[in-house]
Amino acid sequence: MIKKIGLLFLLVFVIISCSDDEPVTMGPDNDNLKTIMPLGASRVQGARPNFESYRYELWKLLLDGNFSFDYIGTRDDDASYPDYKGESFDMDHEGRGGWTSGQILGGINEWLSEAGTPDIVLFSSPGGNDALQNLPYDNAIENVNAIIDIIQDINPNATIVIEKLAPARSDLMTGALAEYFDKMQEDVEIIAAEQSTTTSAVITVDMVNGFVDEYLADPVHYNEEGAKFIADRYFEILSDILQN
Repeated sequence: MIKKIGLLFLLVFVIISCSDDEPVTMGPDNDNLKTIMPLGASRVQGARPNFESYRYELWKLLLDGNFSFDYIGTRDDDASYPDYKGESFDMDHEGRGGWTSGQILGGINEWLSEAGTPDIVLFSSPGGNDALQNLPYDNAIENVNAIIDIIQDINPNATIVIEKLAPARSDLMTGALAEYFDKMQEDVEIIAAEQSTTTSAVITVDMVNGFVDEYLADPVHYNEEGAKFIADRYFEILSDILQN
């Protein structure tokens, strides 16, 4: 009788524990599950039906690849996403619309503490909102470096994938804004080289070449085709990281 009560208690405990868990996408080898934090502003957050995030399209690609992973972050969204391969979309992310590099820097410690330590960070459009708000360029570079420092302090083995950010609509990419974006593309390469360590790779992903106005739902945000383009570029990098 005592054994039966003990088994019943254990079963109830397991059911309650599982019901409280966030969605996790399991691959064939759950011992190799990797936590992925999508980090950035509105291009990470998305705002269906007005514009898309790349997160859903990337999630489907990772499922197709049978990778074992879990999106993490303190944010989710209210949009509706179709199930895929019998799985519900994992909405966790760390994207905040309109936020600058300084604001992300101000919040990153708290987010990492609350969401958990990521194995992989997808750092989207670094300095993009700084450019749109005409904030000092050098401050954005300092902030991006400081964000990477904090991630690496918390997880010295983290892999950080940082975007060479996709441009805004071509009619906006003139004058000071175009100059800002072009310089950021160059400096992201320098940041990646200087911030990489023996245990923590900082890898650039090129979202510029091949990106066209037809991928935008408005002057700066992705439509579905744009989200697929960005997701494909991330997947090329992540498939190598996750296989190794």
